[in-house]
Amino acid sequence: MQILITAALSAAAITAMSPSPQSTARSESVLVTSVIDGDTITVQTFGRVRLLGLDAPKIGRGGAASAPFAKEARDRLTSLVLRRFVRLETDGPTLDVRARHGAYVMTEDGQCVNIVLVRDGLARVSARPPLARLPELTRAEAEAQASHRGLWGTSGTSPRVPPTSYTRPAGAGRSKAPRARAPRSSKKKPAAKKKTQPT
Repeated sequence: MQILITAALSAAAITAMSPSPQSTARSESVLVTSVIDGDTITVQTFGRVRLLGLDAPKIGRGGAASAPFAKEARDRLTSLVLRRFVRLETDGPTLDVRARHGAYVMTEDGQCVNIVLVRDGLARVSARPPLARLPELTRAEAEAQASHRGLWGTSGTSPRVPPTSYTRPAGAGRSKAPRARAPRSSKKKPAAKKKTQPT
């Protein structure tokens, strides 16, 4: 009986997520069971969901260093959705190349989590038209930049914005102490005298 109920709920949720050609489609409430990183969550009945229209800094795996603000993005996403019910709003194709569902994540009080992360400076917009929420995401990113939040910070304590495709520099996993160098003297050495051979 439990299996039939679960199957019926899954079918209803998938049907509710089928996008219409003109607008976004919203699912029934679903439970977020885990947060993978700053832009990927696991949702009951759907599996992995990638937040649509943005790219958060990557968490380092297998000894690789995390990108600046990767942990902050994951922690902020966790505080917004973990073990809470959300609605998934699709816009265009529902699966990406890694078989993750692409969606806007809407909280029960109506916040679009994707926009919150971008506005907080913890993700950058990585979308192209015709996404319905692209203008909102772009405005949120402009606000984060103008306020120097997160990735866009300019103070001495905030890391610079990582390049679009952040990669760990070679040898970044190892910490090496810098070599001490002897200070250079500003005095010129006298030219060596030529040795002359007796004739």
